[in-house]
Amino acid sequence: MNCMEAMRDRLAVLDPVSLNIIDESHKHAGHAGARDGGGHYVINIVSPQFSGKNTAARHRMIYSALGGLMKREIHALALRARAPDEP
Repeated sequence: MNCMEAMRDRLAVLDPVSLNIIDESHKHAGHAGARDGGGHYVINIVSPQFSGKNTAARHRMIYSALGGLMKREIHALALRARAPDEP
């Protein structure tokens, strides 16, 4: 299973109605994190579990779901986490 598949599997606990993961690692060639094997990703996720939560809480939920992937496989994340009723 590649990293993006593992990320999808782990983020499933958030019951996303929409999940888009983009690998931007190629834009960071030569960067220390890229040399060490960690990827750079953009995650756009819409989940009803985010309703009533602020941005920091939403990000903590995502980091918690990703767990150990944050230690090596993922070097950097750009996150957009929304509830279904948000634009």
